[in-house]
Amino acid sequence: MVHLVYCDNAGKRGEKVLDKILDGTKTMVVRGAAGRKIPHSRVFAGEELYFMEKGTAKITAKAVVKDVENFVKLSDEEIDEVLEKNQQKLNLSEKQKKRWHKKCLCLVEFQGVEQIEPLDFEHQGNMDDWLILEKIEDVAAGTSVPYNYEKSRF
Repeated sequence: MVHLVYCDNAGKRGEKVLDKILDGTKTMVVRGAAGRKIPHSRVFAGEELYFMEKGTAKITAKAVVKDVENFVKLSDEEIDEVLEKNQQKLNLSEKQKKRWHKKCLCLVEFQGVEQIEPLDFEHQGNMDDWLILEKIEDVAAGTSVPYNYEKSRF
C-alpha cells in the first residue's frame, strides 16, 4: 500500500511540516486520536509515504517507511514520555505536542525523502488527513478513482 499524508502548513515562525521533512529536521510523523484511527496498525515498514501540504492540491514529496510504533490506552504521563522520547525525530512545536496528546498514537519513521515532480491531487469529499491507497495515481488528477474507504476500516 501507499499512504498520502497531509502536512500542516501553519507552524510557529512560519515553520511548515513539509519544509522540516524536506530539510531532514523531521524524520517521523505522528497521528493520534482518543481511539484507534487511521493509520494506526495499518502502515508498515517498506511502504511508501507521499506528502502534500494542506491547502494545496499538489503532492510534492515521497519517502519510505522505516519503522512504525502503535500505542493504545496511553496515560497522560505515557503520552508525554512517548512524544518526548521521539522529539528529535518528530520535531514538534509546543502547539503540536498539545494537538497530538492523544491516548492512541501511531508514530511513523521514514527515510529516503525526495521531492517529486508535483502531482495534482484530486480531492474527494470526506477525505481524512491520511489516505491508504493501492497506488498514488488513484488520487492524482486524470487517473483518480473514487476513494474506497474499505482500506481505512478496522
